[in-house]
Amino acid sequence: MTTPRPAETAATAAAAAPRPGDWPLWEVFVRSRRGLSHTHAGSLHAPDAEMALRNARDLYTRRSEGVSLWVVPSAQITASSPDEKDAFFEPAGDKPYRHPTFYEIPDGVHHL
Repeated sequence: MTTPRPAETAATAAAAAPRPGDWPLWEVFVRSRRGLSHTHAGSLHAPDAEMALRNARDLYTRRSEGVSLWVVPSAQITASSPDEKDAFFEPAGDKPYRHPTFYEIPDGVHHL
């Protein structure tokens, strides 16, 4: 049995490594300095969570806009369909107490 030469080993490893086009898609959420919640900033491809976080920092907070970042694999996000919005959100329609029009606002309360 022969041992592979270093050049052959490196070439084999490079061929086996996933290419950037094969990396999973990550969704990036940034909390701004003035914000209280994270907002969706965009998407990027990265091989793992650590690299996704580093790339998100470099891409979406170049001017020190953010104080916190979240990266979430796109495949792990479950969302409702806009086509099914009527049926999906219908149960909330029969609960009038959830709407601010159900309550009377006192005269002394401003900026509501």
